[in-house]
Amino acid sequence: MKLNDLRDNPGSVKGRTRVGRGIGSGKGKTGGRGVKGQKSRSGVAIKGFEGGQMPLHRRLPKRGFTNIFAKDFNIVSLGRVQVALDEGKLDAKAAITVEALKAAGIVKRVKDGVRLLADGELKAAVTFEVAGASKTAVEAVEKAGGKVVILGAQAE
Repeated sequence: MKLNDLRDNPGSVKGRTRVGRGIGSGKGKTGGRGVKGQKSRSGVAIKGFEGGQMPLHRRLPKRGFTNIFAKDFNIVSLGRVQVALDEGKLDAKAAITVEALKAAGIVKRVKDGVRLLADGELKAAVTFEVAGASKTAVEAVEKAGGKVVILGAQAE
């Protein structure tokens, strides 16, 4: 078998209906749009229009807001870090930073920093340099003999 021999199974792909191509096609003349009126014309988009009645999206009250200063963190679990350490993608002796996680393929796109969560188990003593971490994650890292450095935290 060659690449140029590959075909879809017969009947698996349905052809596109060509409307407005003669009375014999069954979709001729008005092309399945009925007769006259706004919706028979082109360029009509009346989503949410309810015939003049106040539309549902305007009848319901507005709620909440979007915080424009909210930080969007990359979420990284301890179990995922341990897998990367076992595979040799991360170095246990060096501090684990955003750049190291990106190089290891744990983080695809660097956002506003990394937040560490205690999902899974960490066996190696590792130093983390992250923007945030849950209490249980910090406890788990310290139990394994490592430490968590929170970047941008005010010294108390």
